[in-house]
Amino acid sequence: MAQATRKALILPGAGARGAYQVGVLKAMAELMPADAPCPFKILSGTSAGAINAAVLASRAGNFVHAVKEMEQVWAGFEVGQVYRADGLSMLKASLHWLATVVFGGLGKRNPISLLDPTPLAGLLRRNIRFYRIDRAIRSGLIDSLAVTASAYTSARSVTFYQCHESPPSWTRTRRIGQPTEIRVEHLMASAAVPFIFPAVRIGTEYFGDGSMRHRAPLSAPIHLGADRLLVISVRDEHPDPVPEPGAEPGPPSLAHLAGYMLDSLFMDGLYGDLERVTRINMLLEQLGEDNLTGPIAKLKKIDSMVVLPSEDIRDIAAKHTKELPLPLRLLLKGLGASSRDGRQLVSYLLFESGFTRELIDMGYRDGLERRDELQHFLFDDPIHQLEVPSYLRADLEH
Repeated sequence: MAQATRKALILPGAGARGAYQVGVLKAMAELMPADAPCPFKILSGTSAGAINAAVLASRAGNFVHAVKEMEQVWAGFEVGQVYRADGLSMLKASLHWLATVVFGGLGKRNPISLLDPTPLAGLLRRNIRFYRIDRAIRSGLIDSLAVTASAYTSARSVTFYQCHESPPSWTRTRRIGQPTEIRVEHLMASAAVPFIFPAVRIGTEYFGDGSMRHRAPLSAPIHLGADRLLVISVRDEHPDPVPEPGAEPGPPSLAHLAGYMLDSLFMDGLYGDLERVTRINMLLEQLGEDNLTGPIAKLKKIDSMVVLPSEDIRDIAAKHTKELPLPLRLLLKGLGASSRDGRQLVSYLLFESGFTRELIDMGYRDGLERRDELQHFLFDDPIHQLEVPSYLRADLEH
């Protein structure tokens, strides 16, 4: 019998793209018995990924049912369930920002975000029973839940984690682990995208989206004892075409810049960390773990698997932009989101059922395509030599 591993599920920031993660989990659920508990001992997420991780933790007793409930919520999404996008709210927000610019600021009444995510807080309180997370941990269904947010005052990444017997908190350059009971405010802070959603106060600090300073998103699960990692990404890694020689590109719009920023925040740190883990694994395989001494004696091989979207999510978003409420479409159009380069921003904000259902379907197909690999991963089959992902291979060879 294969030796059991401590598996971690890592769900990066995604905005509306988080629906893709649900589709992959749906494919995984088909590999499990109908009454099986969550197969992951460690659940770690950032931004929308943190919300998905918390839902799984609160329903850890039955993985299949948990995923079905997640699919129902994501497949039925409307923007109004996440942030206020009605005509009056959009008008008030626009006038508020205009007055701030015209009058050189409004003092304590200055706007603090573009959108109001109050509906999301209500949705989380209604759908996540946080006491069940503690119950799942105490009963051994899962070992820990980790949610990362960025502290504005201390300028560091803080991973809030909940365990039964908490391991010692960790401190690294600009990032720490802090034991606590996960609550709505931690999820809202982790998802507070700068400029778009307001910062959230926890204790004596305000926090924003966890991706901002989260340069080592694999670190927290490893600190919490994981030795096998599954990452469900939300970005395909096919490079965009380089402009032809002599082309005359226009300057990037505000929407293009915002989408570019979100893409960098949510995903670039993840791939840098995957590269580091892959390099360490390659060194350990050559040196042999039994030959390690001194400061590196505790290094261990960490198996990892990454599931990527098979299609460009930006193209899917472009098909569904008209589903957004008209006031929000007008606001985004004013920012330049109606152009091809604005698709990136739209894809993170498009909490509408047509878009989320298509992402769930793609995630499900992608999961089925890798059914055998997922089965090996879930049921602790030995992985002697992981194939180096193509998006890391070029960096590792130089």
